[in-house]
Amino acid sequence: MLKKRIAVLVSGGGTNLEALLKAERGGMIPHGEIVLVIASNSAAYALKRAENYGVDHAVSEKKVLGAEGFEARIQALLEEHRVDVIILAGFLSILSAEFTSRWKDRIINVHPSLIPSFCGAGAYGLRVHEMALSYGVKVTGATVHFVNEVPDGGKIILQKAVEVKEDDTPETLQRRVMEEAEWKLLPAAAELVCAALAEGKEI
Repeated sequence: MLKKRIAVLVSGGGTNLEALLKAERGGMIPHGEIVLVIASNSAAYALKRAENYGVDHAVSEKKVLGAEGFEARIQALLEEHRVDVIILAGFLSILSAEFTSRWKDRIINVHPSLIPSFCGAGAYGLRVHEMALSYGVKVTGATVHFVNEVPDGGKIILQKAVEVKEDDTPETLQRRVMEEAEWKLLPAAAELVCAALAEGKEI
């Protein structure tokens, strides 16, 4: 079976990347193979995680290359590695509509809430969990969706709910959402997309 080639785009510590790499090595993504990690930040610990797993890794920094050069380098790296699917795993740079249109239904992103709740401008990282606690919801979760032209605007692939506890802080809630939702959803969504592409089906 010819596996679909996956690139993971990251900006920070790479815990979601680690979950994907463990899942792949554990046989949970049989139709996909992680062949490249691209970081938007040269200091991202995710690069070390990629190195530890023997995965090719590179950096593209917008502050160094400018917006056009940043995306041009990413595109060149994707083409060089013959990538089929892009996974945004804690990638904090916004990709342009021009870029995402070239990868329609090939870019998947994880968001730490149940979309359409707590998403959109300014809703990322710990802020999402602060918003959930401030609003007083009893259930939150995570969503994996396609990125087509606008953030949080693509078709939802998978969602998983997570309980909010009375004594939660943004940090404890973030950790539970990662452990109970994000780290499970990302590998499952990667396999769904790669399997569909391998079999010539639509998601």
